[in-house]
Amino acid sequence: MNEIRQHWDFIHYFQSAEYSQKFLKKCYEKLGSIQAEVKSYDNCYPFMYYLEQGELYYKQAMKSPFSLKPILLFYGYIHFIKAIVLTEDPEYPETTTVLAHGITSRKRKKQQYRFLQDEVKVQKNGLFSHFSDLVFHVKHIIGEKYKMEDLLVQIPELEEAFLILLKKKTMFWFTNQNKLTIDESLLSHFHMSGSLFKQYLNEKMTGNSLSITEDTLHATSAEELLPVRWHLNKNRLALPGIRNEASGIPEVLIHYAILYNLSMIARYETEWWVELLKNRTNEDYPIITTFLNVTTEKSPYLLLKILKDKT
Repeated sequence: MNEIRQHWDFIHYFQSAEYSQKFLKKCYEKLGSIQAEVKSYDNCYPFMYYLEQGELYYKQAMKSPFSLKPILLFYGYIHFIKAIVLTEDPEYPETTTVLAHGITSRKRKKQQYRFLQDEVKVQKNGLFSHFSDLVFHVKHIIGEKYKMEDLLVQIPELEEAFLILLKKKTMFWFTNQNKLTIDESLLSHFHMSGSLFKQYLNEKMTGNSLSITEDTLHATSAEELLPVRWHLNKNRLALPGIRNEASGIPEVLIHYAILYNLSMIARYETEWWVELLKNRTNEDYPIITTFLNVTTEKSPYLLLKILKDKT
């Protein structure tokens, strides 16, 4: 919890035009921009305002009725993302194509609609794809469709909800020393031999932050190292026990996609949304509430850490 508070305190340092201008200039010089000085002056106030508005949306979401939370959280989220984009793209928004959300959901919900089975689709243009390309260099996700359940099971903090409500084991936990033993129970869960499982991990791992020695998976630090996820309050790593299309995308993008869909439902699918909140007929309600509680704390931490790593 202290780390969360520290991150909120951290963004207040940027409420100084002089500091923000110097920070952006350093970012632009690193990018090799020949207009680093000019662009840092042009962008320092938009950068400050994005952060200020993002914080206001989050703080308002924390004390607003549950039915409004997805809308406020999503707008807070994208304001922080716009601030991050400004550190990577001095010309943002250069064209109107990057102003769209960059992700779409079904316009009309079918009968017997279940949130966990709903899908979103990544568009070629828009903030989602622009941000993911700039920060994570991820281009292969354009055109991909992601089911809500496939995204949600990748978030470690939701492990208990899926285990209790749907009897699904979603995580295998590392020790406090950032080690995961590749034992029989893990191999049985994945239906793989030891050698095949190691091959699977080697194909997924990027960089030198993860390594395998004998029957142990090692991580150099407690932070997301795909395909390994990170739990905020436990400060522990976990390997998702369910492989799907979302296994290879950063958690920051997972929160974006889920919050987008929930905000669209809260705005435009009023009948279904209010019925969900009042009737609570299936697992959608407790899983959505758990996710919203998690993302209220975790998503600003993840986003502001991207900024903090640039200072």
